[in-house]
Amino acid sequence: MAAVIDAVNALLASGEHRHILSVIKGFRNGAVYGAKIRFPHALVMTFLFRNGSLRDKIKAIVEATYTHSRNLALFVFAFKGLTSTLSWGESKSHQLHAFLSAFCAGFVIFGKYNKVNEQINLYLLSRVIYGLAKLLVQKKIVPEPQTNIFPWFAAIMWGTTLWLFEYQQSCLQSSLVSSMTYIYKDSEKWTSLRDFLLYNE
Repeated sequence: MAAVIDAVNALLASGEHRHILSVIKGFRNGAVYGAKIRFPHALVMTFLFRNGSLRDKIKAIVEATYTHSRNLALFVFAFKGLTSTLSWGESKSHQLHAFLSAFCAGFVIFGKYNKVNEQINLYLLSRVIYGLAKLLVQKKIVPEPQTNIFPWFAAIMWGTTLWLFEYQQSCLQSSLVSSMTYIYKDSEKWTSLRDFLLYNE
């Protein structure tokens, strides 16, 4: 067994087959990161907002963690495999390789609708919009703002969010509606000091 481990270590240290090995390591990192991110989130949200037995809650946590971990691992595996294939025999990869590889992998893996994929895609959407806005400024396509626009960004975002919640609630994601209902609607319900301060009815 020691000889096998030594042989594997020698291969890893040699720098050979980096394309293939990076795909395997990427799969591993995607699985670990997905589990580390999803498990505490699923644990907290399930016990705070989900009804049902302890068995049902544990099952929901495990399923969400597994789905996030599996999908991220498969996406990294597919993305790195495709980019390595597209750049095979070339000295460097092109920007289009990254887009096409992620496009194809995203369509297959994150294009299937479920709650976990929806949350991941929405998470990325906000950061991509923010990143593209900064890119437009860096490329001088859009002039750099001369005043602090963050207060306006916050005002528009919160104004729109609460308007949608109050009057177009069906358009919002269910987990956001649950959180906002707890904060804004349940705060209008009480019968005594106990459910006014100590817990929510």
